[in-house]
Amino acid sequence: MKKYILSLAVVSLFYTNSNACAWSDPDYEYFNLFTQSIIKDKSYLPFLHTYSTRFFGDYNPSLIPDDNIETWKKYFNNQLNYAETQNLVYKVSMNDLNALKNGTPTNPLLQKLGTGFYQKYKEGIDYLIEAKYLEPFMSINYVENENSFYYNRDENRKNATSLDYNKTIAALTSLYNAARNPEIKQRYGYQLVRLNHYTRNYDSALQAFKSYIEPIKLKGTVYYMALDQLAGAQRGLEMNADANWNFFQVFMNRKDRKESSFVSMKLSDTASFSNIMKRASTNEEKNMAYFLLGYEDFNNPIPIMDKMFDINPDSEILKVMAVRSINELERSYLPIYYYTSDAFGRVSVYRGNTENNASKDTTSDKKTTEVKEVKEEKISFWQKIVRFFKNLFGGSKSDASGDGNKADQSDDELLNNPNRIPFYTTGYSGYDDNTKDYLNDLEKFTSKAKEKSKDEYWQIADAYLKFLKKDYKESTEILNEIKTTNPEYLEEIKRMKVLNDIVSQPKVDAAFEDHLMKDYAEYFVEKEVKKDTANVNSDYDYYGNAPSTAEFLKDVMANRYFLQGEDGKSFLMNNKLSDLQYNPNSSLVKSVEAFYRKPNKTQFEQQIIAKNMDSVGSVDAFFSTIYGDRAMRLADFEKAKSYYEKVQKFGGIPRENYDWTEKDGQKITPKQYASSEYNGFNNIPSLVFGHNVWESYQSPDAESMKSEGYTEFPFIKDNMNKLELTDVLIQLKKIGNGKDEKAARANQLIGNLLYNTSILGYYRHLFVMDIDNSNGGKYYFWNNDKGNPYKYYYKNFLDTSYIEPDNFDLAINYYQKALKLSNNKEEKARILFQMASAEQGKYYQYEAKAPKDFDYSDPKWSEKEDARQKEMDNLKNQKYRTYFAQLKAQYSDAETTKNLMGSCSYFSYFMR
Repeated sequence: MKKYILSLAVVSLFYTNSNACAWSDPDYEYFNLFTQSIIKDKSYLPFLHTYSTRFFGDYNPSLIPDDNIETWKKYFNNQLNYAETQNLVYKVSMNDLNALKNGTPTNPLLQKLGTGFYQKYKEGIDYLIEAKYLEPFMSINYVENENSFYYNRDENRKNATSLDYNKTIAALTSLYNAARNPEIKQRYGYQLVRLNHYTRNYDSALQAFKSYIEPIKLKGTVYYMALDQLAGAQRGLEMNADANWNFFQVFMNRKDRKESSFVSMKLSDTASFSNIMKRASTNEEKNMAYFLLGYEDFNNPIPIMDKMFDINPDSEILKVMAVRSINELERSYLPIYYYTSDAFGRVSVYRGNTENNASKDTTSDKKTTEVKEVKEEKISFWQKIVRFFKNLFGGSKSDASGDGNKADQSDDELLNNPNRIPFYTTGYSGYDDNTKDYLNDLEKFTSKAKEKSKDEYWQIADAYLKFLKKDYKESTEILNEIKTTNPEYLEEIKRMKVLNDIVSQPKVDAAFEDHLMKDYAEYFVEKEVKKDTANVNSDYDYYGNAPSTAEFLKDVMANRYFLQGEDGKSFLMNNKLSDLQYNPNSSLVKSVEAFYRKPNKTQFEQQIIAKNMDSVGSVDAFFSTIYGDRAMRLADFEKAKSYYEKVQKFGGIPRENYDWTEKDGQKITPKQYASSEYNGFNNIPSLVFGHNVWESYQSPDAESMKSEGYTEFPFIKDNMNKLELTDVLIQLKKIGNGKDEKAARANQLIGNLLYNTSILGYYRHLFVMDIDNSNGGKYYFWNNDKGNPYKYYYKNFLDTSYIEPDNFDLAINYYQKALKLSNNKEEKARILFQMASAEQGKYYQYEAKAPKDFDYSDPKWSEKEDARQKEMDNLKNQKYRTYFAQLKAQYSDAETTKNLMGSCSYFSYFMR
C-alpha cells in the first residue's frame, strides 16, 4: 500500500520552525479553488480540511441548525419560525414566560402568540420555565486534580452544587411523573441525568438515564442530549469504552454537537476510533467509524474511502473525505508563492549597519565570519523549503528563456517546455512521484464514484482533478455534461469553466484580453471597498481575504506575460508602479515604461493593468531618476545628466509614514520631506566626495565622513541636487585628464564618490532609489551571477532583492589615475587604502557567488564549511589584497597608514 505524507511534508517544512514563519497561516498559503463547503450536509462543515484551527471554521454557523430548536419548532407545530423558536427557547426570560402563563404577556413575541398559546402548549411552556430556572446552575463544579477534564472556571461562578440537590431532584422527579407528553417527560429525564452528572453523582446519573430516559421509547434529539450527559458521567467513572461509544452515537445523530462529541471521544479513550470500529455493527456505524479513522489519520485516506464506498457510495461523509483529499492536493499544487534556490539557496554576505565604535571598524574578517554564521543559521530553514520545492517542481524561466529572447518563444515552446514551477504554467509536469500518485489514485476513485453515485458532486470533483492534471479539455467536457439545480454546484461549475478557459491559454494577445473583459470581467475588475484609508485599524486583517479565484487568475496572467517577455505588464499585475523604487533593476524598469508609453492600450490593459500606475508625482521624473541613478553607478556622468535634466520639481521618492496613537490606532500618511532633507534627488552633501573615518552607518555623516578639502574645486557646493552633482563630476572628469596634482585630486574625488555610493559606502542609498542608508535588501551581496531572480512572475517582488551589482573597478580605475599622478606620499597611502577597500567589495561579490557543493543537511557540514572558509581566506589573501600588500610594502611608515591602523582593526591585523 502506498504511503502519502503530503500533510506532513507541508507542515514540517513550513511550520516546524516557529521563529522562521511565526506569522504564517497555512490556510492562506495556497489558492483554494475547489470550494470545500459545497457538501450538502452542512453539519460536517467543521470537519473540512484546515491546518489553522482545530476545526474548519470558514463558514456561516447558521448553516448548521440547532437540533434542539428544530425539535421545539416541531413541538409548536411550526407556528413559530426558526428564529422565533430560538428566541423563545434561549432568549425570552423566565419572568416573561410566567407572565404568559398568568395571561399578562409583555414580551412582543409572546403578545403576538396570544394568551391561548400557553393553554395549547402548557406542558412545554412549564418545562421551559423550569429549564430557564436551572440553566444558570448547569455547569460542573471544578475539582482540581491531575486527571481533571474540566476547565478551571471562576470560583464564584454558579454551578450545579449551588442548588439544593435533594429538593431539585424531588421537584424534577415530580414534574417527570406529572408530564403526559412523552417528549416533555423525556426532557425532565434529561435534566435529572444532567444534574447528577454536573454534581458528580455519576452512578445516579447512570441510574437516572436507565429509569427516566430509556423507558420512553423515543430516540430523537432529547434522547441524544441525555446520552451526551450519560457519556460524560461514564467518563467520570472511567468507563471510557462505554463513554466513547455513547459519544460516538451522539456524533452520529446530532448535527449540532459533532465538534464537541468528537473532542469528547478523544478525551475519553486514546484508542477511541479503533475501539469504536470494533463495536460497530450496522453499516451506518461502520461507515461513520471509517470516517473518523480516516479523519484522524489523514495521511492516506484513499483505502479508507474505498471501504466507505463499498458500504454506501452515496454517503455524505464520503464526500467530506474526498473534498479534504482534494484540498490536500491543492496545497501542493497551488501555493500562492513560488520560491527558487536563487532566492533562498545560498548564503548572502551582508554588509549592513553595525555599531562597533570601540574599534571604529565593522568590516573585519572576524565580523564577516560572524555575519556569515548568522546567515547560515537563519537560512537553514529556507534551504529545507528550497530542496522540497526543487524536488517537487523543477526548473525556471531562466532555463526556458536562454538568452532572454522570451518574446520569440513559439507556441510549441510555451506548451511543451517543462522547466517552470507554477502549476498553471502551460505544459508543466514536474511534480514529484508521491504527489502524482496521490492525484492519480484520487482520480480513479472519483471516476468510480461518479459512475455509481447519483450525486453530481463526484462529476464536479472528477472534473477538478482533470483540471489539476492540466487536461482542461476533458475537464470542460465533464462540466458541460453535468445537470444540476444545486446553486452551490452551479457556482463551482461556472468557476471551473472559467479556470479551464483561462489557464489553458498558452499565450495572451489583444483578442484574448478583449475576451476576458467581455466574459470574465467580474474576476478582474476589483470592486470598490469603502474604508478609512488613513486608519489601518478601521478594517485591519493581517492577511486580507483568503486567496481567491480572482487572485489566482491574476497570477496566471502575470505568469503568461512573464513568459512572453512582457515583464512590465507582468509586474503591474501584482505590483504598483511605485514599488519599482525598491528593486530598480534596469530591464524591468524599461519594460514598465514601455507599457506606460504604449499607445492604444486594450480595455484590459487600461482597466486592469494600468490602474496600478499609482501616483509617484511625475511619472516621467520617476523613470528619469531611476535611469539617471543607474548611469551614475556606471560612472556615465554625461548620460546621467541627460536624464536628471528631465527631472523637474521632484517631489521625492514616494514613501509613507506609519504613525500610531492610542486614540486613532495606526495611521498611514504620505511622507512629506523637509526642505533640507534628502528626498531621492535634492540635498546631497559635499561629504559624498570625502572618506569615512569609521564605518558606522547610523552615525551622522559629519561623524562618519571627513572632507578631503575642496578649495581647488570651488564648483563643489556644500549642498547639491543630482543634476548639480553630475555637473561637478563632469568638470572633475575633465580636470582629471590633466597631468598634475590637481588632476590626481580630481580623480581621487571621483573614486571616492563611486566607492561612497557603492554597497560599502556611507552614501550607498543615493543611486538605488532609497532615502537613507539603513538596513535593507539593497545591501546584500546577492548571488546575481545568473541575473534576475524573478523566475515566474513579479508577485513576490518586494520579498526578493535584486539590483545590478556594483562595478568596483570603476572606482579603482579612477584611484589608479590618482595614484599615478600624485607625488604626495600621504595622499598615495590614502588612495591605496581606498583602492584596497574597493577591492574588498570585489571579494565579497565573489564570495557570494562562489559555488558550494554541499548544504546544511550534510552530516559533515561543519567540517566542509570550515575547509571552504579556509580556502576562501587563502583566496582572499592571494587575489583580493593587492592594494593592502602594496600599502604595507611601500607606505607602512606614512602618517596616514599609522592613523588607519589605529582606526581600522582589520587593516591593523593585516599590517602585522
